[in-house]
Amino acid sequence: MKRLLITGAAGSLGKVARARLTHLAETLRLSDISDLGSAKPGEELVSCDLADSDAVSALVEDCDGILHLGGISTEQSFEAILNANIIGLRNLYEAARAHGQPRIFFAGSNHVIGFYRQQEPIDHNSPVRPDGMYGVSKCFGEALARFYFDKFGQETAIVRIGSCFEKPTDYRMLATWLSYGDFVSLVERVFEVPNLGCPTIWGVSANSRRWWSNDHVRYLGWSPKDSADAYAEDIQSAGNWPNASHPLSMFQGGNNTQDPLT
Repeated sequence: MKRLLITGAAGSLGKVARARLTHLAETLRLSDISDLGSAKPGEELVSCDLADSDAVSALVEDCDGILHLGGISTEQSFEAILNANIIGLRNLYEAARAHGQPRIFFAGSNHVIGFYRQQEPIDHNSPVRPDGMYGVSKCFGEALARFYFDKFGQETAIVRIGSCFEKPTDYRMLATWLSYGDFVSLVERVFEVPNLGCPTIWGVSANSRRWWSNDHVRYLGWSPKDSADAYAEDIQSAGNWPNASHPLSMFQGGNNTQDPLT
């Protein structure tokens, strides 16, 4: 690619993408409403509010791909989620439609299915059961991506990210962890595969405790290499091992199922 847009580039995952995806494009266009520091060689820094449709249109222009990590990533007020995750995402897809339909990696969330019990077998076709307004907004994002694919042919990878951190830190993450290395390799495959379509992909590493299978997207050629298993003893020793009635050991969405609406 000549230019890859990374939204939410000032966030924790955005920083990982900024550091590790320079090989994917001649130029990384990095966007956020937070401070992005100084531009490095091969970078363009753009301050952009996703709720501003004109600004988003200018942001997407001349981009060959979009890694969409922007928006609200935690349970917050509906007003904040509405502007960033719903209005902002609609603005992004309209901008993509106006500027050649660059392929999109949509950072979705496991919280679209958070109210399933951990013992319940589900797949990518199971009905959504969001565990909060944040999860609801990601359900909207998945529906929007599918609509733009069916109506306009806009390719999107809908990636239901589990828990993407440097390492897993609690019991639930032994199932949901996505390592930084596996995240990077998934982004690579999304933008390198000849025909993407609009698949729903579980963003999870090769953890033995994982609840989700990506057998339906083998055509991507993505094989996660890392596993949370090696961290189980440390997590248990640290006391991050809940009893059977705790949300972290009951629901796939963990504590989000118990968070109050704000």
